[in-house]
Amino acid sequence: MSYKTWVYRLARWINREQEVIPSRIIERPPSAELRPNQVDEERLPPYAVLDAILTRFIEERQSVAEIVAAGFAPEVVDSVLQLLFTSEYKRQQAPLGPRVTRCAFGRDWRHPVTSHFRPRAAQP
Repeated sequence: MSYKTWVYRLARWINREQEVIPSRIIERPPSAELRPNQVDEERLPPYAVLDAILTRFIEERQSVAEIVAAGFAPEVVDSVLQLLFTSEYKRQQAPLGPRVTRCAFGRDWRHPVTSHFRPRAAQP
């Protein structure tokens, strides 16, 4: 199951008895919500590819080299991980939430926000 699928499944579970999350939020296309009418596909690979890379990196603790060796394009892996690490500060500012996978952001996820830490597929 993908990360996006988990989010929607969790939202539907929350709404199982009464609508807590407005259905229009669940039914509309996922959006980065940075500007009107922006959709995730403008900057992200298809969710199947995105979630596979994130699952391998976060949950399975695979290295960038292992992910690329599994058949993912190095530039796509670099792009996804750059977005992941660029948004790290957002996770540290957010309130605690439920843990829905075996990896907990916090104790299990320690990556520096500073010093431009970025694992790369291709060396410069």
